[in-house]
Amino acid sequence: MPLERIVSTALQIVDDEGADALSMRTLAQRLGSGTATLYRHFDNRAALVAHVVDRMFGAVELKGDELLAMGWQQALRTVAHTMFEALARHRNAARLMVEEIPLGPNAMALREHCVAALLDSGFPPRLAAHAFATLSRYVLGFAIQVNGHGGGQLDDAQLSAVFQSVDPALFPATATVAGSMPVPIEDEFSFGLELLLSGLAHLRDDA
Repeated sequence: MPLERIVSTALQIVDDEGADALSMRTLAQRLGSGTATLYRHFDNRAALVAHVVDRMFGAVELKGDELLAMGWQQALRTVAHTMFEALARHRNAARLMVEEIPLGPNAMALREHCVAALLDSGFPPRLAAHAFATLSRYVLGFAIQVNGHGGGQLDDAQLSAVFQSVDPALFPATATVAGSMPVPIEDEFSFGLELLLSGLAHLRDDA
């Protein structure tokens, strides 16, 4: 059975039923085969997860020379937004990315391109490594939130009503900004990303 079909089906299970639903037995049943077929490709579930996660990184179709030409800030901005959008299309996949550091070929290529852009722009090696790691965690954290894994939260309309109804005598600062709350998570993501990039620029200049 082609590896591509197996990984695509595994990702579909995650999309349909959640990350916890992905198992070798469930995947074999969905494919209409036995688990022995899967073990020819993967030693265990962790190996399967690694392939599914790397497929997510493959959604970021950016070449190294294109990123270098953008300059490091635009390169990281582009990668962050593209990864965020890719994870948003697969609502449950972000949970899988928490399980281990992605080391598949697509993840390695993306890491290589981003770190190369940082090094080319004068970042010392240690700072370049920290910058990419922080960016990755930032994107993943927001992806998990936007896909509703926290559970139990009010929707934006309900939250807005709560903020609008606060007692100005008790919470004057909150009442002042109530008309701007809650901040849409996509806006939070973009705002925080710009702060992160600005901070990295200062660190590079001070290095």
